Amino acid sequence: MPADTEVKTAADRVAGLDRLELGPATRDEAVLGTWARKAWKGTWPKVLAIAIAVGAWQLVVLSEWRPVFVLPPPARVLDELVQVVPTAKFWDSVLLTMGRAATGFALAVVIGMVIGIAVARFQPLRAAIGSLITGMQTMPSIVWFPFAILLFKISEEAILFVVVLGAAPSIANGLISGIDYVPPTWKRVGQILGMRGFSLYRHLIIPASLPSFVTGLKQGWAFAWRSLMAGELLVIVPGALSIGVRLQTSRDLNDAPGLLAYIIIVLCIGILVDIVFSTVDKALRKRWGLTV
Repeated sequence: MPADTEVKTAADRVAGLDRLELGPATRDEAVLGTWARKAWKGTWPKVLAIAIAVGAWQLVVLSEWRPVFVLPPPARVLDELVQVVPTAKFWDSVLLTMGRAATGFALAVVIGMVIGIAVARFQPLRAAIGSLITGMQTMPSIVWFPFAILLFKISEEAILFVVVLGAAPSIANGLISGIDYVPPTWKRVGQILGMRGFSLYRHLIIPASLPSFVTGLKQGWAFAWRSLMAGELLVIVPGALSIGVRLQTSRDLNDAPGLLAYIIIVLCIGILVDIVFSTVDKALRKRWGLTV
């Protein structure tokens, strides 16, 4: 046997022995290590951004640009967060606000999908209201609140009305854009396979438009969240102590640490939901072969 072949065979045997020695526990540790590296890779930029923001905040406080009772230092706001977050009242407020957000966003998704499919399918309807949908998307949601209060008085319905109006146009536009980019050949193939009407949209067009639709959902959520925060500040329903009411109360009491603490909480909720949408979007892109 040639020397090169003997060396190669010996190396293969050693590699085989190494694989045999690599037991289940070691493999689990390797997987855990890979997961930890990926988690850290996605986390450290956010940690760095937070550190930069907190550092800049502390420098502004040290410059005495505003009195401490107006602009408290980060440590004072962090202490307020530590005191507020564990309380039952805080979680009641979060649940109330998130319940409103989920309800309004769900209604906006249903309405946006119906409008989006109808506009994408019927050209006369697109010519009639296509520009109107875009115009409504660009309108500040706060403009709708006087009309909502006139319609529904000071009530939950007034807040949900504006949340839906803020989110539905973005969702509809996202779906319309996704449907427009479905190749015509795909539609013809679907029709050849016997898909017609609702079946064609359910099994081919809607799945094919998902990447753009998810982007529309993400944008719709951003509009819904903004509309909800504006609504909770303007439409204070008696007995409903939401996050917006907590913000308003902190302002009325000149409680700057409490006000900033709830602003940070609103920001954190928005970031968490954005992470969920980004994860779904990344999974879709990977499934479509657009990312590695």
